Amino acid sequence: MKNISILGSTGSIGTQALDVIRHHKEKFNVIALSANNNIDLLLEQIKEFKPALVCVYNEKSYELLGKKLIEENIKDIELCTKMDGLVKVATCKGTDLLLTCVVGMIGLIPTVKAIENKIDIALANKETLVVAGDIVISKAKEYGVKILPVDSEHSAIFQCLVGEKNSEIKNIMLTASGGAFRGMEKSQIMNKKAREALKHPNWSMGAKITIDSATLMNKGLEIIEAYHLFNTPLEKIKVYVHKQSLIHSMVEFVDNSIKAQIAIPDMRGAISYAFFYPNRTPSVMNELDLFGKNMTFDMVDEDTFPCIKLAKESLKQGGTSTCVLNSANEELVYAYLADKIKFYDINEIIEKALEQHKFINNPTLEEILVTDLKTRLFVKEYLKEKFV
Repeated sequence: MKNISILGSTGSIGTQALDVIRHHKEKFNVIALSANNNIDLLLEQIKEFKPALVCVYNEKSYELLGKKLIEENIKDIELCTKMDGLVKVATCKGTDLLLTCVVGMIGLIPTVKAIENKIDIALANKETLVVAGDIVISKAKEYGVKILPVDSEHSAIFQCLVGEKNSEIKNIMLTASGGAFRGMEKSQIMNKKAREALKHPNWSMGAKITIDSATLMNKGLEIIEAYHLFNTPLEKIKVYVHKQSLIHSMVEFVDNSIKAQIAIPDMRGAISYAFFYPNRTPSVMNELDLFGKNMTFDMVDEDTFPCIKLAKESLKQGGTSTCVLNSANEELVYAYLADKIKFYDINEIIEKALEQHKFINNPTLEEILVTDLKTRLFVKEYLKEKFV
C-alpha cells in the first residue's frame, strides 16, 4: 500500500486523483487531505477515504466542518487549519507521496517542508516551481526526493524522456489548446468577460487555470516549470497551439526524431502515471481512437496573447522576476473573474509590477515570500487607484 496525502482534494485534480485511488483501493491509502471551502464535498471524501488528518485552510469553513463531524459522529480524525495545517498535511507521518494540487503559490511552503521530510512529490501546483524553482529542485536533490510532474504537458515530457539522455534533447515542445479565445483578433477579445473566458473548449478545470489558459499565461508558467523540471534552456522550449489536445507534449532529439505522448484530454492519465511510477497500470480513462482524428499545430500569436512573452522575459531575467510575474497574475486573474478589470489589463498591470519591483538575484525563500507580499500589495493598490 502506498500512503497518499493530497493538498487540494476538492479541486479538479484532487477529485480526479481520488477517482484513480477509488479504482485501485488495494494499492493506495489516503492518510491526509486538505481543502479550502468546499466542506460538503470534503465531508463525503472523509467518509469514503477515512483520512487521519484533514486541513481546512479557511477558518470559518474549518469551524463548520468541525461541527459537521460532531453531528455525523465521525471521530479519530485530526482537524487543522491555515498554513500550519497545510504543512501538517504535507508532512503527515507515513506519507509516501504528496499530491500538491492547490492553486497558486500557497503550495510552495508545504511542498518545501514535505521535501525536507523526504516525501516524494506529485506536482500539479506549477506555481511552486515558477516562483522558487531553483530552491525546490536543489532541495529535492539534497534530500533524494522525486518530483513527479502531474500537469499533462510535463507528465508527457517526463514520459517521453524515459530512457533518454538530457544532453540529447534538441527541443521540448509544449502543446497548448489555445484557450477559449484561440483564433480571435485582439479587437474581438479586449471586451470579453471572464464568463466567456471560462468556456474552455477541451478541458474541465478550475476557474484560475482556465483564465490562465485564455490569456496563455498558463503556457508561460509551464515554460518556466519545464525549464526547472528538465534542466533545459529557454531557447529549447517551444510552444505550439494544438487545438485538439490529443498530443500532450513532445520532445525532439538531436537526431531530429520526435517522441510524443498521446491520449484523450483526461488528467487521470497523468495522475495515474505519477501514482504508479515507474510502472503503468490499466487506466480509468477511456481509450483514444485515432481513426479520423486530425492533429494540427499553429504558432502562438504573442502579440494577441502577450502574457506568454512576459513569462519568457521573466525567466530570462530570473531571480525574483518570476515570483512577481506569478503573484501579480494571481491577483489580476481574481480581479478579472470579479469583472473589475478587462482582459488586457492583466498583462498591462503585470508589466507595471515587473517594472517597479526591486530585483533580487538568487533570492532566499524568505526573500521570495516578501516579494510575493509586496507584489500583491502593489497590484491591490494599483487596482484601487485606477479601477475604483
